[in-house]
Amino acid sequence: MSEPVDEDLAALAAAHGVATWYKDADQRRVEVDRTVVLEILEQLEVDPGAGAQGHGRPDTIVVRQGSQYETGRGVVRAEDGTRHPVTDVLPPDLPLGWHVLEADGREIPLAVTPARLPDVPRAWGWMLQLYAMHSRSSWGMGDFGDLATFARAATGAGVILVNPVQAIVPTLPVGRSPYSPSSRRFANPLYINVLGTREFLGAEPGTRDEIRAMAPALGDLIDYDTVWTAKRAALELLWPGHVTELEPGLRDFATFCALAERHGGDWRTWPAGLRRPDGPDVAAARRELAPRIAFHAWLQELCEQQLTEARQAASGMSVGIVHDLPVGVDPGGADAWALQDVLASQVTVGAPPDAFSQQGQDWRLPPWRPDRLAASGYAPFIEVIRSVLRHADGIRVDHVAGLWRLWWIPPGEPPNRGTYVHYDAEAMLGILALEAHRHSAVVVGEDLGTVQPHVTTTLHERGMLSSAVLYFQRDYKADGHPFVPIRKWEPHSMASISTHDLPTAAGFLRAENVRVRADLGLVDDPAAEFARAATEHRDLVEFLVKEGVLESLDASDEDLVVAMHALLTRAHSALRLTSPPDALGETRQPNLPGTVDEYPNWRIPLPVPLEELFSQASVQRVVHALTGDANAG
Repeated sequence: MSEPVDEDLAALAAAHGVATWYKDADQRRVEVDRTVVLEILEQLEVDPGAGAQGHGRPDTIVVRQGSQYETGRGVVRAEDGTRHPVTDVLPPDLPLGWHVLEADGREIPLAVTPARLPDVPRAWGWMLQLYAMHSRSSWGMGDFGDLATFARAATGAGVILVNPVQAIVPTLPVGRSPYSPSSRRFANPLYINVLGTREFLGAEPGTRDEIRAMAPALGDLIDYDTVWTAKRAALELLWPGHVTELEPGLRDFATFCALAERHGGDWRTWPAGLRRPDGPDVAAARRELAPRIAFHAWLQELCEQQLTEARQAASGMSVGIVHDLPVGVDPGGADAWALQDVLASQVTVGAPPDAFSQQGQDWRLPPWRPDRLAASGYAPFIEVIRSVLRHADGIRVDHVAGLWRLWWIPPGEPPNRGTYVHYDAEAMLGILALEAHRHSAVVVGEDLGTVQPHVTTTLHERGMLSSAVLYFQRDYKADGHPFVPIRKWEPHSMASISTHDLPTAAGFLRAENVRVRADLGLVDDPAAEFARAATEHRDLVEFLVKEGVLESLDASDEDLVVAMHALLTRAHSALRLTSPPDALGETRQPNLPGTVDEYPNWRIPLPVPLEELFSQASVQRVVHALTGDANAG
C-alpha cells in the first residue's frame, strides 16, 4: 500500500524538481509513493525536515537573445571584455555567448542563446550503424576510415547520421551498446582505422607487415573483443611513446583507462583510494602509469584526426555528418568516475510503466543532478555537447525529453517505483542552441514514444528537428489509428522508415521481429502478435497505394521497400533518411530491445562490403526513389 505525499513534502519536492505525481501513457494521474519521493530527495542531499526555501539569484542564467530578464542592479561582463551596466533588466542587445553577471558580490555565468536556429536545408541521406560497415582496410568491423569512404561515395546525399561513437571501457569483455558508453566526452578507439594512421603509413616495411598480419577477419557476427585486442596490440607497436601535458578532462579520462586496465572495468570495485579522481592515491597512480595514460590520450588524438578527416570527406554535403548523443553513460565508466560530483551516482534512469513495458524500464544510466549542473555553470553538459560538435555538422539528442525531465529510480527499487526529476529545460535547450549556433550545426531531437507535447513544439520553436518514423506516423486519436497523410508530416522533422531499435523495412514486411521475439519466448501470445503484424502490414500497403507510390496491393516486398522510400520523398520533412539495411532488404534489426545476449545486438555486419554497397540493384532503386525517381533503376 503506497503512502500519500503530504502538503509540506509536496512543496519541498517541487522546490527541488521532484514530481509527486505524473500522467501515465494513457493520461491518467499517478500518485508517487511518499517513500520514493523521500528516497529521491535523499539522493539530492535534501533534508526532508528543512522545508521549502525561497530562491535568490540562480546559480546560472540562460536567456534567449532579446528577451526580458529581470536581474536587479549589476554589471554584465561580456565575453568580448566589454561591460554593460544593468539597473533592472538585461540589455536587449547583448550578443550571443557566455558572459558574467556581477551582482551582489557574485559572478554568475550568463548565457545569451539564439531564440531560433536557422532552418535546416532539405536533404536526403543515410543512417549508419558504423560498426556494421566493413571494407578491405577495416579490421572486423567498420571504422572512421569507412565513414570517410562512405561520405565520398554517397553521391547526392546531403546528410549522414552516425550511431554514437563515444568511448568504451578498454577492458574485456568490451561493452557493445553504443548507447551506454564509458564517456560521452571522448571517442571510441575501436573505430580507429589502424592502416590509415600517419604512424602506420610512416612505419618501417617490416613493422607494416607485422601489423597487417594482426588484422582480424570478419565473422558472421562482429567480435568486439577480438577487434579491440588486435587494434590495441597494433597501436601499441605504432605508439611514438611521447608523454605530453594533458588538459584536465583528457587527463582524467586517460587515467581512468589506465586504472581500468589494472583494476578492472568498473571503478566502483577498485581499491577505495582510487574511487575519486582527486585523491592522493590517484595522484600517485598518475605518476606510476604516466606512459599508459599518455598512450590512451594518444588514441584520442588518432580518433580526433580520423573524425575530422571523415567530416572533411562530407564537406560537399548540404548538411554533413550528424553524430548521435546517448542519454547517459555506463555507471562504472570514465565519466561516472570523473564527474561523480555532478551525477546522482546511486540512481538509474529509465521509464515508467506503459503498455509495452508493464513494469517500467531501467536503462542503468546515472543522471545529471540538476542542482549541481546549475552550480557548475553547466560546464559538464557544455563539455559533452562540444565534444560531439567538435567533429560534426549536427547532433542528434537521444531521448531529448531528458532535457526536461528524467525518470529517476532510487537505489534498490524496481523501475516502476521511481518518479520524474525536472531539469531547467530553458537552460539545457538554450545551451544546446548556443553551442549548435557556434558550430553552425543542426539539432535533431529523438522524441519518439510517450513524450509531452510541449517537448516537440518547443524543439520546433527553437529551429530544431523532431523525429518522424513511418511506423509511428499514425493518428492515435482516430478509430483504427490510420496513417497520417504524408503531406501532413511535420516539416521540422527528420523522417525515416525505421530506427536501430525497430524492425528494418523488410523485417517489418515479413514480421521478422515477431518471429524472433516469439522464438525467444518474449511474446505471451504469438498468434495475436502475428495477427497484429499482418494488420499493420495491410494498413501500410493500403496507405502506400492511397498515397500514389504503389500501384498494386499485391506488390513484392522489394517493390514495397522502394515505395516506402518514395513515400519519404513526398514528405515535407527537412531530412529524409534511409539505412543500408533498409536499402539492402536486410531483415535483421540492429538491436532488439529487451534482450542482451539472447539476440546479437549491435553485432550484425552488413551483408555486403562497402566497396560493393552502392552498386547493389536494391540500393540503386532506393536512391532513385529518394531522389524522386521511383521508377528508375
